[in-house]
Amino acid sequence: MSQSLFGDIRGHAPGDGHGTDGNVRLTAITGSVLFILLAVEGATILSLTQLLTVHAFVGVLLIPPILLKLSSTGYRFVKYYARDAAYRAAGPPAMALRMLAPILIVLTVVLFGSGVVLVLGNAPHGSVLFTVHKLSFILWFLVAAVHILYYLVRIPRIVGAEVRTGRRQRSAAHRGLRFAVLCGALTIGLICAIAIIPSTHTWERSHYSNISGRLRHATPVALFTQAEPVMFSAH
Repeated sequence: MSQSLFGDIRGHAPGDGHGTDGNVRLTAITGSVLFILLAVEGATILSLTQLLTVHAFVGVLLIPPILLKLSSTGYRFVKYYARDAAYRAAGPPAMALRMLAPILIVLTVVLFGSGVVLVLGNAPHGSVLFTVHKLSFILWFLVAAVHILYYLVRIPRIVGAEVRTGRRQRSAAHRGLRFAVLCGALTIGLICAIAIIPSTHTWERSHYSNISGRLRHATPVALFTQAEPVMFSAH
């Protein structure tokens, strides 16, 4: 990898948890939670006939933490281009990530948005919405894979610094605020996920006969390319 394109893969040098370092830590701990939830979401692909409700539940649960991560990175973007001294000194993200970011944001909105509308609107199998959801997933997966792989070598160091934050009153208060915000996003996601369960059951009863046979006899490749439209996400 070219350092000019992907930056320094050694990652962020942890600071004191304030200012730009606090922003980086919030983004990192949120990204860590997203990685775990997305892994669970992806695992449901292997048995969608049994785990469709779980798939929809986790998909909705993911939305508030995703919005939190977009907010933290968006805040950094605004501060950097507003020429805030601290954020200018910290520097921009790697060039490749800046190029992929707008594409990833659009695909994320389309993927999760179409998934929610798919269930709430009781859209039939084979509809345009299904096609949009399917294609957005394939494209999203390719772009997100680059993003995730890049940060896999960086996040452990940042999260480790967050966990080891000293007991100084100010540092502890900032860390507590970051975890409170993340827990708040997860709580909102949990409430929304519980609320969508009845709609998921309705959609499943209405359209299960259209897809159950395909899923039951599908190969792993078919599960990825054909069964995905009922997914909210797979990473």
